[in-house]
Amino acid sequence: GPVYTDAGDLLDDASGPVVAVGDIVTYHLLSAGYFPRVALVDGKTERERVDREILDAIDGFDHRLEVENPPATLTDDLLSALVDGLNRSGSVVVAVRGEEDLAALPAVLTAPDGASVVYGQPGEGMVLATVDGALRARCRELLERMNGDYERLADVLAD
Repeated sequence: GPVYTDAGDLLDDASGPVVAVGDIVTYHLLSAGYFPRVALVDGKTERERVDREILDAIDGFDHRLEVENPPATLTDDLLSALVDGLNRSGSVVVAVRGEEDLAALPAVLTAPDGASVVYGQPGEGMVLATVDGALRARCRELLERMNGDYERLADVLAD
């Protein structure tokens, strides 16, 4: 999807519900006065701790879920939290102990058609991915290459 440096411009082009992946992306959306439906944060950016200002700003969500997700993995807890977050009313922050870097892939698979998944592109800005069948197929293919994680996601979605 397109890359944005201004959260307002991104939000003008986004359609609901919005899933934000990453602390910096979430911070920019909140700074623009917008609460994503689901925000996945781990307190880090490019594997370094984020500034206290950013941690403090990621607040005020209707619901908070906490999950374990080690680096370079997608745990059942993270996948379930995505599904749970999208099904709740109000905004949900998913606080990840570990890493949320790969969460954009299952976010695309769990979000409804027309939803927006926003993630950071280091050094460039925020990427807006609008969910549709073609994007879902590409993400499914990537997950299948990652040790069959798509099958686990399908099991979680079926529960």
